[in-house]
Amino acid sequence: MYDYDLLVLGSGPSGQKAAIAAAKLGRRVGLVERRDMLGGVCINTGTVPSKTLREAVLYLTGLSQRDLYGSSYRVKDEITVSDLAARTQHVINRQTDVIRNQLARNRVAIITGTGRFADAHSVWVDGDSGRESKVTFDKAIIAAGTRPARPDSVDFDDRTIVDSDGVINLQAVPRSMVVVGAGVIGMEYASMFAALGTKVTVVERRERMLDFCDEEVVESLKYHLRDLSVTFRFGEEVASVEKHQTAALCVLKSGKKIVADTVMYSAGRQGQTDGLDLAAAGLTADRRGRIEVDANYRTAVGNIYAVGDVIGFPALASTSMEQGRLAAQHACGEPDRPMHELQPIGIYTIPEISFVGKTEEELTDSATPFEVGIARYRELARGQIVGDSYGMLKLLVSPADGRLLGVHVFGTGATEIVHIGQTVMGCGGTVDYLVDTVFNYPTLAEAYKVAALDASNKIRNITRIDG
Repeated sequence: MYDYDLLVLGSGPSGQKAAIAAAKLGRRVGLVERRDMLGGVCINTGTVPSKTLREAVLYLTGLSQRDLYGSSYRVKDEITVSDLAARTQHVINRQTDVIRNQLARNRVAIITGTGRFADAHSVWVDGDSGRESKVTFDKAIIAAGTRPARPDSVDFDDRTIVDSDGVINLQAVPRSMVVVGAGVIGMEYASMFAALGTKVTVVERRERMLDFCDEEVVESLKYHLRDLSVTFRFGEEVASVEKHQTAALCVLKSGKKIVADTVMYSAGRQGQTDGLDLAAAGLTADRRGRIEVDANYRTAVGNIYAVGDVIGFPALASTSMEQGRLAAQHACGEPDRPMHELQPIGIYTIPEISFVGKTEEELTDSATPFEVGIARYRELARGQIVGDSYGMLKLLVSPADGRLLGVHVFGTGATEIVHIGQTVMGCGGTVDYLVDTVFNYPTLAEAYKVAALDASNKIRNITRIDG
């Protein structure tokens, strides 16, 4: 007799959903989590704080209203860290309460502490008391998440040199900042601090940023960030960072030197598996701390599963939740449909980006014919009302049958309205549906009809000439 039918290690998005899914199937479920980390990195230092910080920045700077009220418009002249932290902490506390109540309502036992495997059916839990207790289980799901990768050559002090977890705890809004790494996290924070008035320099060893996104959208983002005085150094690497009394000196391998109040490293993430003693359970992780799983999220040890960021790509809160639910269903012997292949990507830069399906580059490389339909927010009444003259929605359409091959949105509400395109694609709909349907007016979603008409007219013209 085991203590639990299912034991979940970690309470982030994937761990929560796994625990609750198994509990709803009538299993005895335990969830191991560190003190003060309920909700995992997502709630405490990652997704939720960073997106809340973004909303606070947009509101307090008045950035999104400047098209209407002028470039000097601000809600608050002197924005402090405490202004930003107040909103962030409020949301964290509320979300933590929601998660705690959900787990309690589903009778999931929260085991406070850090766990490490004793064998394939038990873990030692250190509850910070100096003594470990043993907990046994039939099945287990590893949802330990990740932490920012920290290069050994960099002397992080969480004040002058920080990672993406530490940046939300800065003591003051820096006057200047170097962001090392132009990935999703790096660009999100670069745009936030640029909006606050920080002079930001982005250093990226590759020749372009966000290379999995639509190139036109990325160029639009770069244009807006340059307008906020962001400097880009592509094809450059940081050789060293020297800490001085009042600032840091960033030395690039090319010989360039950059002085900044703060240096933020966004060098990818590392799976938090080094403290789990995986070997005791017969498991291993790669050098980035990631665990290999099969299509059902089962590891090499049959009764142990792994989900979320700890298994690698796509490492999104949205996909992690679904992985947790599906792993729990499989562990409990309950068959379920696999995750849909259409998964939207949301990037919370300022302005935000979201897309689903293929990019123009991918379609061109695979020799797939497509037509492009574009709607500019400035052509929409709602775009004028909200003061967004730069936003756009792009549809990639198959000329042969009108199917949507990709949807790319840049601007206000991008991560929300992308789901309309996702639904049409997922249900096998065509551009004709968007042409013929009626959208509320005035809305940003109306961009779908404008873009659909644009694509349809182009296809019609080709058909008229080419037959």
